[in-house]
Amino acid sequence: MRRFGELVAVILVLSVASLSCRSLENERTLAIVKPDGISGNYTISITNIILQSGFTIQTHLTLHLAQDTVTTFYAEHSTKTFFPSLINYMTSGPVLIMVLEKVNAIADWRTLIGPTDARKAKITHPHSIRAMCVEDLRRNCVHGSDSHESAAREISFFFPGYAVILDPS
Repeated sequence: MRRFGELVAVILVLSVASLSCRSLENERTLAIVKPDGISGNYTISITNIILQSGFTIQTHLTLHLAQDTVTTFYAEHSTKTFFPSLINYMTSGPVLIMVLEKVNAIADWRTLIGPTDARKAKITHPHSIRAMCVEDLRRNCVHGSDSHESAAREISFFFPGYAVILDPS
């Protein structure tokens, strides 16, 4: 019986250690440099900020999105009044779509890009990407997944079959 108790103790220690290590695992998020980021020549600056912030760019592609692609990707916003202008904006020029990876990638990327409203970002997060390169709420230069579920859905939308690292908890 004593050996069983020791075995249970070892298993518990290994389980706790495993959970601690899992919290340090990398995760992936989707990042998009939107048409105004590309036309404003911010792509190199944004890419440099990404790399200097400890992210790795796992894969990327540049393309001009079709209306049906944008409509499907942003379907959650379809009932909002800004949806038609969002479609026009996202189809107005090429975008750079990237899968970023690092520990805490989703939250860190969201922090790095700053608030959705660039006017607010310029005041509250002056060193954020949106404060650096945008002028208004609608044309806000970059996109970032807002949760593990969104990251998984968005990465697989543009990169079907690409392995997504989900929330380790």
